[in-house]
Amino acid sequence: MERIKLAIEKAKTGGQSALAVAIEPVGESNQVSETAAAPEVPHLSPASIQYQKTPVVRLDEKHLEQHRIVAHQKSHQASWAFDVLRTQVLQQMEEKGWRTLAITSPTVESGKTMTAINLAISIAQQPDRTALLVDFDFRRPRVAASLGLHQNLSLNEVLEDKADVAAALVNPGMERLVVLPTHRPIAKAAEVLSSSKVSHLIADLRDRYQDRTVIFDLPPMLVADDVMAVVPHMDCVLLVIANGASSEKEIEECMMRLSKTNLLGVVLNKEESSSTQANYY
Repeated sequence: MERIKLAIEKAKTGGQSALAVAIEPVGESNQVSETAAAPEVPHLSPASIQYQKTPVVRLDEKHLEQHRIVAHQKSHQASWAFDVLRTQVLQQMEEKGWRTLAITSPTVESGKTMTAINLAISIAQQPDRTALLVDFDFRRPRVAASLGLHQNLSLNEVLEDKADVAAALVNPGMERLVVLPTHRPIAKAAEVLSSSKVSHLIADLRDRYQDRTVIFDLPPMLVADDVMAVVPHMDCVLLVIANGASSEKEIEECMMRLSKTNLLGVVLNKEESSSTQANYY
């Protein structure tokens, strides 16, 4: 826990709001605990939002469990952490009028994609909110694989001018949530992320719907300069740190690189704790 305390202290020193939620591991081998209930993924009801052009895809519950996607399971012991995170994130974003949130981590295997997906699902459960999850990890896109989406069109085709954004969107059977996946790695990722095409895309996604929160799953910060190329176009950033995976030096480096951004705070993933309540530091 000393690492996350250091990270948040760095954020405070930089004049940023410090937000932290600890997320305990979800079962063994990245699977949901067998004692938790496993209800079906909620689907659209007749009175719900009707998607005319966006395909609605029914997700496989076992696949979601294997990838630690649990925010839709309100009876699951880990879903509360994402609801706590949602509330704190939305409070800060609403206060500033922000609608785009970047999620990154120091290094690989920190759980940033899992956090981004669960947070997007939790936000979309708010009756007066919609959420759009965008996979901007062009080197190692994982959102579609984590959700089990296999649509033909994705952000790859949008950036290649072979499809428009509307054609690449998909609703994963959860009300008020839309996903813009990336199916294949993109060459020269940093250059693409810093391009005018991407900056215009971010602005369009932000401004199209006033009730929409747009979450971008970015690459890890320390693998390349991708994050620094695109965060100037984002309203705010959330840093995901895996317990025992990020060194003090790595966290300090990330804080330095994010010193000029609106850093909302830090999420400590894979926290070992016997408590069933959220941890705030």
